[in-house]
Amino acid sequence: MARTVFITGASSGIGEATARAFAEEGYRLVITGRRHERLKVLKRELEADFAAEVLVLSFDIRDRFQCEAAIESMPEDFADIDILVNNAGLAAGLERIDEGDPMDWNAMIDTNIKGLLYVTRVISDKMIQRGVGHIVNIGSIAGTQPYSKGGVYSGTKHAVHALSQAMRMDFLEFGIKVTEIRPGMAETEFSLVRFHGDKEAADDVYSGMIPLTGDDIAEAVLWAVEQPAHVNISEIVMTPQQQANVYCVTRKDTDQNEKQ
Repeated sequence: MARTVFITGASSGIGEATARAFAEEGYRLVITGRRHERLKVLKRELEADFAAEVLVLSFDIRDRFQCEAAIESMPEDFADIDILVNNAGLAAGLERIDEGDPMDWNAMIDTNIKGLLYVTRVISDKMIQRGVGHIVNIGSIAGTQPYSKGGVYSGTKHAVHALSQAMRMDFLEFGIKVTEIRPGMAETEFSLVRFHGDKEAADDVYSGMIPLTGDDIAEAVLWAVEQPAHVNISEIVMTPQQQANVYCVTRKDTDQNEKQ
């Protein structure tokens, strides 16, 4: 029987790419997010392209009760989750602390930390009952390297880093694996969301470089999950070749970039 993977934030970016990667390998999928129409389109594509079994759950991960109700509503065929990919997350705004918008702070804290916890609490309990499971948390290199004007986002990803390590200890005796994937610069909708829809500002983030893609990160998630039963990949840190860390990025003109 195919294993079942539950992916949060699957309507775009890393989550969507991860859904495609798992569907291609024959996994059963539960794809979740707030944008129901996008999820329905993705479901149809995965069914047509890979003959995948796909369940759509639309809910706001920031709402504990919506999370619990949605997960408990899953039909029996999808109820036993083998793999949880905690992907849903965002950055909102790029300002110093004294200039930051508390509404942006709430969105990041509620999604990146509390949403991850709400979903993990319910699904990990079911994994413990079955004695098997794998939790993959999508973190960030900002989870150990905070940067100016990104303090709150970095703080939430520091939390994801700490929670991933704590989960590994909490679930060790129950045979549940925990992996954290910590990407650097990746061109998805991340920057567009951060700059509240300002495409020019979002595009400028990746000017003169070749960033990671959602597909790159999805491949890392799949690789970690498909290791032998006795192997746990604790964390993967991945960056574009042109990025050494949060602070150090080399940029070249477009023509040179395209030749690489």
